[in-house]
Order: sequence, then structure tokens, then C-alpha cells
Amino acid sequence: MWHLVKSLTHIDKNEISADIQVPSESPWFSGHFPGEPILPGVAQIRMVFDTISNARNREMNVTSVRRVRFKQIIRPDDQIKITATPLEQNADAYSFRIAVKDETVCSGVMTVEQQDNQLE
Repeated sequence: MWHLVKSLTHIDKNEISADIQVPSESPWFSGHFPGEPILPGVAQIRMVFDTISNARNREMNVTSVRRVRFKQIIRPDDQIKITATPLEQNADAYSFRIAVKDETVCSGVMTVEQQDNQLE
């Protein structure tokens, strides 16, 4: 895996929390950008998806990502905290927040569904 999950916990009402680190040698930093490496937004969204999927302990698909706001840059070896909370009106939709040093770097809403492994 290209990122290290240091902890994954469930908090009250199914809120998910994960402490993650993306090592400087991760392929995401290669070429994005030389001399000033930052973690691309697509990698941040993937970490949120991986966190939700791992917490639910099943294969999932993303059905939508909305209201995403990228507010700050994530650099190699930053200590990242992801929290994801199911929305009351839809248990498959999660409000998420990515933070570095208690500062929000990204937030949004992700909707997932269980992966259908049946072949038609």
C-alpha cells in the first residue's frame, strides 16, 4: 500500500477515524511536483475511500464525491487524520475531513455502495 495506516478506529455513532502517513518515497510524490512534492487530490480522496472500505470490512465502490474542498497542501511524511461520519439520511454517504496538525486540509461528502461481485 502506498500509505501507512497507523490506526483505524470506530468512534460513537459509527464515526470512523484513521491516522495515516504517506511516506516520502510514495509514487504519488514522484513528479508531483519536482522539488516541491505535494499529495494530489485524487490520492487524498482514495485515502478516504480506503478508510471507509476498511472500516466497513467489505469491498466497496464509490458512487459519488461532492462538496470537496482542498484547503491546504499535504507534504511527504505529514501525519494525517481522516474522520468520516455517516450522514443521518443516508448511511452509505459519509461526511469526511482530512486534517494535518488539527488543520483541515480537505473535506467533502463521499457516497459508497457494496461491490457486487456477481458476474452477469
